[in-house]
Amino acid sequence: MGVRVDQAKAAVFDKAVENLRRSITGEVLATSDAGYDRARAVWNGMIDRRPAVIVRCRGTVDVRAALGFARTQDLPVSIRGGAHNVAGHAVCDHGVMIDLSPMRSVRVDPERRRAWVEGGATWSDVDRETQAFGLATPGGLISDTGVAGLTLSGGIGWMRSRYGLCIDNLVAAEVVTADGCIVRASAEENDDLLWALKGGGGNFGVVTTFEFRLHPIGPTVMFCAPVYPIEAGSGPIRFWRDFLADKNDDVASLVEFSTIARDPAYPEDAWGKRVYTMAAVYAGDAAAGERLLRPLRELAEPVVDLSGQMSYCDLQKLFDTQTPFGQRRCYWKSHYLSALSDATVDAIVQSSAAPPSPFTLSSIWNFGGAMARVPADATAFGDRSMPYMLSIDSIWSESADDETNITWTRDFWKRMQPYAQQGRMYLNFPGLGEEGERLVRDTFGANYGRLQAIKHKYDSRNTFRFNPNVPPAA
Repeated sequence: MGVRVDQAKAAVFDKAVENLRRSITGEVLATSDAGYDRARAVWNGMIDRRPAVIVRCRGTVDVRAALGFARTQDLPVSIRGGAHNVAGHAVCDHGVMIDLSPMRSVRVDPERRRAWVEGGATWSDVDRETQAFGLATPGGLISDTGVAGLTLSGGIGWMRSRYGLCIDNLVAAEVVTADGCIVRASAEENDDLLWALKGGGGNFGVVTTFEFRLHPIGPTVMFCAPVYPIEAGSGPIRFWRDFLADKNDDVASLVEFSTIARDPAYPEDAWGKRVYTMAAVYAGDAAAGERLLRPLRELAEPVVDLSGQMSYCDLQKLFDTQTPFGQRRCYWKSHYLSALSDATVDAIVQSSAAPPSPFTLSSIWNFGGAMARVPADATAFGDRSMPYMLSIDSIWSESADDETNITWTRDFWKRMQPYAQQGRMYLNFPGLGEEGERLVRDTFGANYGRLQAIKHKYDSRNTFRFNPNVPPAA
């Protein structure tokens, strides 16, 4: 009897899938279809989940149909944009994966300095179109990162010093809500939803179009990147801290610890050595930036100096090769640092010196400037008072090494807790979100209750929960 019931349910489900196929212009992939495994893959090779159905949408109406299918079949939903989120929120087990990656168009109005970007676009799509007019909007540090995921959790990139976070340049959005309504979020309509999208993650709907403010950037920028041996110690980093203290309006920078790869771009005798790169970008005239940043290039004998003027699009692609799509396993944690004292610098240098994997990175990011001038209650992102961020980005190749690398990352992260804003984390670097609601509540702080109320208004059933989840208010 049970077998016949299961067969009947399977037949009903298969018919619903066929009806969905006929109703959309995109593609529907079930588990046995060619292309299913490729479509479910995400950037972090550690994530291996199997949705019941993948809906590769080509437009807003396809998204609405996919949500309707999930609702009638009582299935969970995950949303794939660029699939770059380290926690793998793009893909769920046994549910409906709504894949926006076919939706990558970018339209630019150079007179109004606006760009309309579809929800599956990557930052390379945006930069290519906007730079044709000498314009850009702040993106991330890796060009194949999805616009949606990076933006909805804040978006920290090279232009933060002068133009703020991605969310500070988000003017409006088209959103498909859990019940299938297509709404516009802007200052004039559904302004509460726009506020929530500015840092509240994918909790409130599927963003099918972002409208961004553009700024004159490039086409040439100055990238400062001396690479110092780890043996240079804390001194150059303390100088970097003090040197940038009055320059946060113009310079976005990070000190990144890494291991030199076997790459002809580096001296052969440096291969395999632990180093840190003092990377900085000047948000203005490239020649002026080269003069301003020169002291950062003279702090010790560099292993190599990768500094130079380059196109903005090339800048945005510099870090792309660090982690090829789906080929390595990743676990990233972060802290917002309360300060960068000498003791904090020493602790970071010591902890970064010998990770278990040569692919692992850790970075100190300077904040301040335009991103810090936004009040805590102006966006869901919340408090901007932290002067620095520490990210610990463990990257390795083999599943047998999972425990070793995750444990090393968490131990490093725990050692840094005394120097951090307690409980808060950049939600694009959350590990696997193990801390659950406590992490989300602490990160949003005073904005958490308002987010819960907005969640209840737009998604009372918590359909969108594959994310750092804000549960709806009761």
